[in-house]
Amino acid sequence: MEVIRESYDWPQRLQAGAVTIGNFDGVHAGHAKIIQRLVERSRVLGGPAVVFTFDPHPVRLLRPQQVPPPLTWTERKAQLLEELGIDFMIAYPTDEALLSLTAEEFFNRIVSEQLQAKALVEGPDFHFGKGRAGSIEMLHSLCNKADFSLDIVPPVQIEGSNVSSSRIRKLLLDGDVDQARRLLTHPYRIRGMVTHGARRGGKIGFPTANLDAIDTITPGVGVYAGRTMTPAGLRAAAIHIGPNPTFGEQSLKVEVHIIDWQGILYGEPLEVDFISRLRDIQRFDNVERLIEQLHNDIARTIDVNKQHQG
Repeated sequence: MEVIRESYDWPQRLQAGAVTIGNFDGVHAGHAKIIQRLVERSRVLGGPAVVFTFDPHPVRLLRPQQVPPPLTWTERKAQLLEELGIDFMIAYPTDEALLSLTAEEFFNRIVSEQLQAKALVEGPDFHFGKGRAGSIEMLHSLCNKADFSLDIVPPVQIEGSNVSSSRIRKLLLDGDVDQARRLLTHPYRIRGMVTHGARRGGKIGFPTANLDAIDTITPGVGVYAGRTMTPAGLRAAAIHIGPNPTFGEQSLKVEVHIIDWQGILYGEPLEVDFISRLRDIQRFDNVERLIEQLHNDIARTIDVNKQHQG
């Protein structure tokens, strides 16, 4: 798959295919259903399957105080979409010029002229153009005039409710990474830079990588079973989010203990998947009791990883 970041001079190989437009934050099960239909349409047409997304999210410019914390960064989004069969992802640089286009101008200039699309695939809540004035009904009319096909893919429901990025955000903030994983196409992932911490973990036999500069939602306070990629390959990881009350610390930290691996990661980026929540943060009466609990956390983390291999 190829990622296009420019707003002009797109290669001709992007044209005459099937297109879907949206933020696709998280690339969840509902998005996957849209992508499945998109790929099917593109194969019938003999053209590319193209995802048109925005970088940054338009709300960041329009209502910065209301920007929802993202679930994915651009490169991660591209990786997930590629696994679903996409040929091109356009990460269109969002600016005032784009946001000032009316719905009809957006359709004519970008979808019809630049992409020369032959098919569009969207969800039922899709809106486009200045002020989100473009509705599904307007899109039907524009596609009919341009002789495009238009597929509206119904939302995916899991446990009686629609899958959505906002639903997943709430689950993560509540610490429910197990349910979030069921709504996503992969376990939830964060990335951050490894920084120096108090080094208490190393002194008691459980060294941790302290993550800073995390640019997506951080799950709620708790201890989690996860995994991370190291220079030696994929490793299980026990993740602590929150304060360290046993040592009298109240500041929130993200600490990752990589199981069966030793090395120096300071100053390096680290990506971590959350598979399951293990327990709440708690204060222990002494270090020996804490160590006992950490051994238990590690054993459970290893079991969780065995259950969710692949």
